[in-house]
Amino acid sequence: MLKTALKPRWIAGLVFALLLSAVFVLLSQWQLSRSTQHEAPAPSSVEEVKPLVDVLKPGQFFPGSVSDQMVTATGSYDPSKQVLVEGRLYNKQKGFWIVSAFAVNDAPVLKGVAASPQTWIPVARGWVADAAQAGPPPSGTVTLTGRLIPSEAPVPNVDAGPGRASAVSTAELINTWQVSSYPGFIAATSEVSGGATIPLDGNVKALNIPAQPPAEQVNWLNLFYAVEWVVFAGFSVFIWWRLVRDDYRRDLEDDEDDEYDDEFPDEAHAVPATTEPASQDPEPKVQQ
Repeated sequence: MLKTALKPRWIAGLVFALLLSAVFVLLSQWQLSRSTQHEAPAPSSVEEVKPLVDVLKPGQFFPGSVSDQMVTATGSYDPSKQVLVEGRLYNKQKGFWIVSAFAVNDAPVLKGVAASPQTWIPVARGWVADAAQAGPPPSGTVTLTGRLIPSEAPVPNVDAGPGRASAVSTAELINTWQVSSYPGFIAATSEVSGGATIPLDGNVKALNIPAQPPAEQVNWLNLFYAVEWVVFAGFSVFIWWRLVRDDYRRDLEDDEDDEYDDEFPDEAHAVPATTEPASQDPEPKVQQ
């Protein structure tokens, strides 16, 4: 069969099939790149600062539409309600987040047996390399601005110790602080009191957490087309192979006919004998 495949016309056919397959593969790659697309950003940017009380409601699930939204809130800190969350990175260095409870003015008050008379929200105020460098939050009425982030999941089977937390988990902090809370936290970017910005201590680094990249969506139709083009690429080579195989079989049949003619030349060229028609019976004589 190799001899048949090496015929000039089949070599040219193979080149054509490979070029066609390459085109199909390129089309498959293009469809594959189109199958995963970033979700279109919302018309209103998350960088637009909005009041927390208008964006999120306490006692409800955290909607994904407000994740990473820049918000502002006015209220006060409670210095007795502060924890350190370890294992946080800043310039590739491990340290601690300072997370303080912030009582939000004009926030809806939750009702229930365990509800507190005021609604709070955890605020990640900054990062420190050593736990001893974490100071108390500012006192008095503070207007803070920061990025609203969904609550983290607590690390199971981990006791962070007194004054520590395994994660910025609303569920965990509610039990620690015994307060009603929003279902998320704020990564503060600035704090203002009396019209003046409150500077961070020298050892405290601002978080400045950027918005997360938009979620990717899979277009299953484009993904199906990508697989389909790969099938077409393989099918083009398969068609070439089938044509070569059929030509090879025809060559085998021709060779068998030639061998038969060489072995029985008389039979191959014999003229078929003609048969005379059977003699007709003489017409019966009619006796008179």
